[in-house]
Amino acid sequence: MQQQNYNNHVRYYAPHHFIFYPILLVGIILSLRQVFVHPDNTEWVAITGLFILTGWLSFMLRQHYALINQNRIVRLEMRFRYFVLTGQRLEPLENQLTFGQIAALRFASDSELPELVQRAISENLSPKTIKQSIEHWLPDTMRV
Repeated sequence: MQQQNYNNHVRYYAPHHFIFYPILLVGIILSLRQVFVHPDNTEWVAITGLFILTGWLSFMLRQHYALINQNRIVRLEMRFRYFVLTGQRLEPLENQLTFGQIAALRFASDSELPELVQRAISENLSPKTIKQSIEHWLPDTMRV
């Protein structure tokens, strides 16, 4: 497996991204074509609407539950790592960080994490800036 870094950390789920969504997109395009070829036929409008609704719902539901659970796990992981590294609890600092910042900090190596937490708070670093500041990337290959 290729070593993970800022440029390659996005993950795709092949059945959804490369099979289901392309088929759904083709269905939307073909049904939209039929709407314009047969404007008096309202059934194609309904079919197109169903395709669009199916795509939107599948995207939202697929991610909703998994992301909520993943966010809780990321927060717990960061609390544990920060405590192990510093002997101090992260909870008092969490209200000064957004979840996006906390999620970005999880990619920092143990040697960089405590200092980067302080920088994120004092300089209000964006998640993107935090990720770009990491010199020794700690990969997360188990994301949803």
